[in-house]
Amino acid sequence: MNTLFIIIITSAISIFAFNKTELFDKLKFNAYMVWHKKEWSRMISNALVHGGWIHLFINMYVLYMFGNTVEQAFKLPDFFPDTYKFGNYMFIAMYLLSIPFSSMISLLRHKNNHSYNAVGASGAISAVVFTYILIMPKAPMRIIFIPIDIPAYILGAGYLIYSYIMGQKSYDNIAHEAHFSGAIFGFTFPLILNINLIIDFFYQIIN
Repeated sequence: MNTLFIIIITSAISIFAFNKTELFDKLKFNAYMVWHKKEWSRMISNALVHGGWIHLFINMYVLYMFGNTVEQAFKLPDFFPDTYKFGNYMFIAMYLLSIPFSSMISLLRHKNNHSYNAVGASGAISAVVFTYILIMPKAPMRIIFIPIDIPAYILGAGYLIYSYIMGQKSYDNIAHEAHFSGAIFGFTFPLILNINLIIDFFYQIIN
């Protein structure tokens, strides 16, 4: 239910902001405004707006595909024996905390750049996907238009490498840094709740 709620709220605000330039500008991530004007709310609100219908659809589709599974995992004692009773809150906490965390590199890198902006929930969704990879590393995943199943941990490793390399470049408008940071957060946050998950992760890969 939390996943569906996030999708509905994010979609509603994003669609409303498509034609509301003033609202869009207030919600988007702008490193200069955050750092120098102390508009810290932008560290969260940027995940509520998107650059267009395709951007919104892709993000919400990926969240729908992985979010419910991750949300349910947080409620299972097999994965989180000490916190499963608070699974709903843990899932929400992971999602919300991943948003500002995924923007930290961009904030520090572009804090003096008036024109650097970013929107979208991609960092948080990367976190959800990498929590999924931690829990089910050998689950089959596919790259769009390539009909070959790839183990989740291999695809995840490739995604991290790609995001890191692309994050060092500046010739496109995709927030690769946020993707990378969000993925790291999504893999790490569950380990704070149950460090034994890393043992299970490698056990599944080996066997």
